[in-house]
Amino acid sequence: MAIKIFIDQGHNPGTINGGASGNGLSEEAVNFTVGSMLADLLDGDPRFVVRTSRMFPQQVLGTSTTDSLHSRVNMANYWGADYFISIHSNYNTNPNINGCEAYVFQRDSKAWYLGEDILAGIVQEANMKDNFVRTNPSLYVLRATAMPAVLVELGYLSNAQDAAKLRSDPESFAYGIYVGMLNYFNFA
Repeated sequence: MAIKIFIDQGHNPGTINGGASGNGLSEEAVNFTVGSMLADLLDGDPRFVVRTSRMFPQQVLGTSTTDSLHSRVNMANYWGADYFISIHSNYNTNPNINGCEAYVFQRDSKAWYLGEDILAGIVQEANMKDNFVRTNPSLYVLRATAMPAVLVELGYLSNAQDAAKLRSDPESFAYGIYVGMLNYFNFA
């Protein structure tokens, strides 16, 4: 039976649950692109069934930030996803901070180990710095999902080198996540 993966392309265009921006990139657009590319990779692999939170780039989920987050979690829970992957891009006031990281609800969990494999895949395929898996139980998409959930921060929009990679080669990030998932499920 195929593994059900729900991909949440974090944030919306506009002001309702809008994301960060930096170096000419908007987070929601980067997240949508990488999440959609990942969905295509998974969709082409018969071992997976995939759904995404946003079907098209202009789609806005919810009428407030809270409502937007609830919509994403409810879609995954209602569908009965086996795993929830939320795609994000980071920002820091210090433009020298760079790299990818992942957030999970708790340490030494299925999500924690999946996050480690996803980061290893991104480091390998997109040549990113590994900032490791971290716990953040306060994040709604991690605590309200009924399945293991990983929030992936692809890179820092505020860092010129990370932003350049996200702009020129989003495929390497999507493929890195896919490779990490294959390793986690022992499909590699």
